[in-house]
Amino acid sequence: MRKLTYFVASTIDGFIAAEDGTVDFFPVGGDHGPAITNQYPETLPTKVREARGITKPNLYFDTVVMGRKTHDFGVRTGTASPYEHLRQLVVSTTLPESPAPGVELIDGDPVAAVRALKRESGLGIWLCGGGELAGALLPEIDQVFVKLFPVVLGAGRPLFAGGAKLPAPERFRVITSHVYADGVAFLKYGRIS
Repeated sequence: MRKLTYFVASTIDGFIAAEDGTVDFFPVGGDHGPAITNQYPETLPTKVREARGITKPNLYFDTVVMGRKTHDFGVRTGTASPYEHLRQLVVSTTLPESPAPGVELIDGDPVAAVRALKRESGLGIWLCGGGELAGALLPEIDQVFVKLFPVVLGAGRPLFAGGAKLPAPERFRVITSHVYADGVAFLKYGRIS
């Protein structure tokens, strides 16, 4: 069975974006980026991979699932199909049709769709955002990989939002952790069954 991994950047106070959806408060540069990209080259948009000459095959994920707001961020930066090297799915009840060739639309229950994806063969499934979708998919999230930036935002879009009221806390354990010289911590959590 394939795993769903929420792989995301966050501030230390738990925000993945500002209230307006921008992420320019995350520092660029430093040593964390090349190290993480080397391990997970498929998490870079296709145009960025091409510009950097990255030709590594997908090592961990072959499918990406994102919410409409996360997809809209890509559209604002010039691409409606940001991860052409992956199977791309956008969860939205407001889009009338697929936003681009090669992008599949999930307009129904995202939990049922992810359960079906997990039964397929292949590499892992990357949930790249956003917080509302992560909240809805929490029962199906097997792993959480967080690039934790040493930034306090104070307000914004939370790491998990809008999920159903949980009957009990969802428990995860640290699989690995690494703190880079630039202060970014990369934490990998696995669900405790």
